[in-house]
Amino acid sequence: MYSSNLIIRGRRVVFPEHVGPASIYVRDGQIERIGEFDQVDQDYELIDINDDSLIMAGLVDTHVHINEPGRTEWEGFETATRAAAAGGVTTLVDMPLNSIPATTSFANFQTKLSAARNKCYVDIGFWGGVVPGNTSELSRMKEAGVVGFKCFLVPSGVDEFPHVTLDDLKVAMPELARLDSLLIVHAELPGPIDEATPNQASASDYQTFLQSRPCKAENDAIELMIRLSKEFDTRVHIVHLSSAEALPMLREAQTNGIKISAETCPHYLHFGAENIPAAATEFKCCPPIRDTRNREQLWDALADGTISIIVSDHSPCPGSMKLPETGDFLGAWGGIASLQLRLPVVWTETRRRGFSLLDLNRWLCSGPALQVGLEKRKGAIAAGLDADLIVWSPEESFKVDASVLKHRHKISPYNGETLMGLVQKTFLRGRKIYDDSEIIGQAEGEFLLK
Repeated sequence: MYSSNLIIRGRRVVFPEHVGPASIYVRDGQIERIGEFDQVDQDYELIDINDDSLIMAGLVDTHVHINEPGRTEWEGFETATRAAAAGGVTTLVDMPLNSIPATTSFANFQTKLSAARNKCYVDIGFWGGVVPGNTSELSRMKEAGVVGFKCFLVPSGVDEFPHVTLDDLKVAMPELARLDSLLIVHAELPGPIDEATPNQASASDYQTFLQSRPCKAENDAIELMIRLSKEFDTRVHIVHLSSAEALPMLREAQTNGIKISAETCPHYLHFGAENIPAAATEFKCCPPIRDTRNREQLWDALADGTISIIVSDHSPCPGSMKLPETGDFLGAWGGIASLQLRLPVVWTETRRRGFSLLDLNRWLCSGPALQVGLEKRKGAIAAGLDADLIVWSPEESFKVDASVLKHRHKISPYNGETLMGLVQKTFLRGRKIYDDSEIIGQAEGEFLLK
């Protein structure tokens, strides 16, 4: 269902290559054409955006744990997609684990689609999973529309999504290469983690948790995936890269034409391990937030393109699983809920470092769309693409109040942080779905089945 034909115009429209004034013509949910600012067709409803605000493509977030069905008490399609709309995210891609059943077979994928139907306020795609013994299911899941496949190299934390070994990868990766499917990898190896010996008596100290997930676990895993990507000619993407020590080998592999890419997340770009308080388990995620020197090297890698995109890794859980009574970092569930805050967190840090709106657009919009093959529909303001647009104020600051965030459990390490960049309006295929703190209309998001 589409709104009437629209012109959305503003003096600061973020295009892939420039920022400038324009009139965006919207017909039947798509961008029909881009006109001059003063060019207004009387047959269209005109929406004027004030000069202090930007118009940008709707954000694309390709790393979101929604957890429905089976663990809907953790999150769910309705609450997650409402948070997405409030954060300017018009397209998200759901991870294959933490739901029950996990998306590891054609039948399980159909169960996932049934659970999501008529609950999504934004458009949504789906990852499939690679687990031991399911290689025969990969082609059927791809034909059914998953955007690619995820695996873990270390235990995932849930029994229904076991991690893969080298032998499993040697079976699955040739099939993924045959299908030309992307394999996204939680890149930590068990060995270095098993060998770490954190002091259990100081489990409320963040440094204890940091010692329990050493950089070596990531570094060794990424080295392995570079080798296997080259051996099997399989496209590989490293999710939530935390260890800056792995960047030189990624740069070298990319320079040599190996099909490997990487993403990072707002929490790795905003926080520093030295400043995380004792017992503040809302900061726990795996791999962990590392020190500020490491953080700045991640920004350098975004600058030179070694890291191509920034995604939320929205990973919620009930508050009790964060063990707030004890503040036990070693025992608490790992995951940061940040789906609604990705734009302001990244913009706050982007402007501090002198990066541009074009960089922001690439990291949050066009890059993620390209990663999952949606660049002909999503991620940019251009004729023929879906009219997914957001209006936001880059100069407006606000203090995060976790109690009003729209994801299910009101927990966030950003609570109390002052951030720049306030999302004001969100349009999905030309239909306004968010307007000044309010969700508008019904759940009319579409499934993006490849």
